[in-house]
Amino acid sequence: MADSTSSPTAEKQVPKIPTFWPGDTVKIFYKVKEEGKERIQPFEGVIIAQKGAGISKTITVRKIASLRIGVERIFPLLSPNIEKIEITKHGKVRRSKLYFLRQQKTRLA
Repeated sequence: MADSTSSPTAEKQVPKIPTFWPGDTVKIFYKVKEEGKERIQPFEGVIIAQKGAGISKTITVRKIASLRIGVERIFPLLSPNIEKIEITKHGKVRRSKLYFLRQQKTRLA
């Protein structure tokens, strides 16, 4: 019989994740599987939200792609597909959710 105090999270080795906040610019290296191949795809953008806690914590990252189209992606922090996370720039904001960047037409958004 399994020990009732053990949890599935205790068995997993938690990778070291840097400390970041909304407003920071991060570069996330994400494993993508295509046609039997696996490659690492970088995604660089501004963190506009953090949700959850523990193993279910997610971040929403927004970047401006070509033709000024905004692209948002939600990353679970403890996903095995995340290779590494680099903090490119620390931003100073006064909000915890930066959803107002969706309406801005500047390069920063």
